[in-house]
Amino acid sequence: MSADTWRSASRALLAKAIGELAFEAMLDPQPTEPDGYRLRLPGASYLFRARRTAFGGWLVDPGSVRRCARGILGDDVAQLAEDVQQFLVDAAPELGVAPETLAGYLGEVTATLAADVAAAETARPAAELADLGYAELEGHLTGHPWLVANKGRIGFAASDVASYAPEARRALRLPWLAAHRGLAEFRGTSELSERAVVEQELDAGTVQAFREVLRGRGLDPDTYVWLPVHPWQLDHVVRTLWSPEMATGRLVVLGEATDNYLPTQAIRTLSNMDTPDRFQVKLPLRILNTAVWRGIPPHCSLSAPVVSQWLRGIWRSDKLLSEWGTVLLGEVASVTVRHPHLSAVEGVPYTWLETLGCIWREPVDPELAKDERAWPLAAVLHVDPAGRPLVSEYIARSGGDAEAWLAALLRSLLRPLLHVLFQYGITVNPHGENVLVVAGRDGMPRRAVLKDLIDDVNVSAEPVPERGPDPDSHDRVLPRKPWQVLRQYLVDALLVGVLRPLSVLLADHHKIDEDRLWGRVRGEIESYRRRHPHLADRMAVGTLLAPTFGRYPLNGDRLLQTGYAELPYRHAIAPRGKIPNPLYPISSIPPPDGW
Repeated sequence: MSADTWRSASRALLAKAIGELAFEAMLDPQPTEPDGYRLRLPGASYLFRARRTAFGGWLVDPGSVRRCARGILGDDVAQLAEDVQQFLVDAAPELGVAPETLAGYLGEVTATLAADVAAAETARPAAELADLGYAELEGHLTGHPWLVANKGRIGFAASDVASYAPEARRALRLPWLAAHRGLAEFRGTSELSERAVVEQELDAGTVQAFREVLRGRGLDPDTYVWLPVHPWQLDHVVRTLWSPEMATGRLVVLGEATDNYLPTQAIRTLSNMDTPDRFQVKLPLRILNTAVWRGIPPHCSLSAPVVSQWLRGIWRSDKLLSEWGTVLLGEVASVTVRHPHLSAVEGVPYTWLETLGCIWREPVDPELAKDERAWPLAAVLHVDPAGRPLVSEYIARSGGDAEAWLAALLRSLLRPLLHVLFQYGITVNPHGENVLVVAGRDGMPRRAVLKDLIDDVNVSAEPVPERGPDPDSHDRVLPRKPWQVLRQYLVDALLVGVLRPLSVLLADHHKIDEDRLWGRVRGEIESYRRRHPHLADRMAVGTLLAPTFGRYPLNGDRLLQTGYAELPYRHAIAPRGKIPNPLYPISSIPPPDGW
């Protein structure tokens, strides 16, 4: 690990921490010159250069940050700042962070920094990344653009990160378990039986070998439900927490399947590299990463297939979604395994209740035409070691017209998201991990792929006839939200989380003024509204053109609200103040295709 690489990565993370905590109104830098600012903290001050971006954002120049502290002779000494941990210690009293939370957060930030350094030392040029498939590309991306500690992974040792983190880019094979039917429950969409999933995911020789393992122990294979398990979870959780079930034969390790998988940015979701038309698989990991512990809630695994079936019905019957080619990757089968004792105890922290199970998701490869390729939406924010954005490579390969490329991207993303939101009162969480962009032979974005449904689908509290009977009308699993909150998923995940940093890259590298991007976004919204006058009331209540939106402090929630307590539920982040909306004052730029 190079000291120079470490210092560079730490300076970048320090600048990000200042910018994002200021964006969340947790810190209040004061201007000292046109692009210069001073941040006064109880024990030190920080001087830096920054530019303001959309939604009240801050883009801090990493090389400009100086720390001023009282010297031994009583004078203020300004030195280059490159220690993100020191900054957080300095800022903690101003922020009001409890010491125990600060300790945990420093651990997460340091783990993030170590991962950033490892990724930087093996980073590849944008031109090479543009040739990679979506599954391989996942391991080269740098993580959530808003969250400071975006690779905390509490629970992983350094060896685990080297084996299982996406930036390790190491394939792994999955062990399989047999869970007795009194312990486990399989669910699937209408066309998928339990046997069909096993035959889809395992070759005949592996199926026969696994059946022989059970027969060799005097057990009937048909009295068990089979499921894969992450090798880390098997070693760290299943063999300990579930050891009584393993001892009594209610859980049996069948062996390792033959296919190789790569982890996505989400870590617990893996893509099959040997047989890409087999399912992606989401597996619980008892690690804390970004906002929550990364298990699989039993209500999610139980309801995933029925929610996917319901959404698929909407997709198939909607002419516009069909015309746009928007792809929905359904979570079509699952196995739920509740802990036999802890699941009956009220108030148990949720991390102990989500340790075993799986969800199978449809793969994207069968959805692609021969001349199409897909890449994660997060790829548009990646910058290589030489400072070349990956989006610049995509634009160059599409012919070099950045304006046309941007219009195609917004058309592919915004139209289906607006339609699903306002026509059906449904929102997904369209951040960089949850969306794939499909480009044609010409390199232009052609359509969007939406995934990670059951964790992130919300529906309007107001009944919407167009979506038909909700799939959870009796046992609620989909959160009901008012229109003003429902729209926030689009605002935070796409507008703030992706388009805000993308607008900076396009301005700096392609001379597209930031206002032009927001003008094009407004143009898509107004075009949709003109074409759907019957949705005017919904679009007015959940307007995306309001002067301000609620500010949802993703970093502040960890630092000031939840800390590191193990809660019995996954809580919702509460808004704190307002952020200005760049779509409100901007002039609309109509879509170039005349839609």
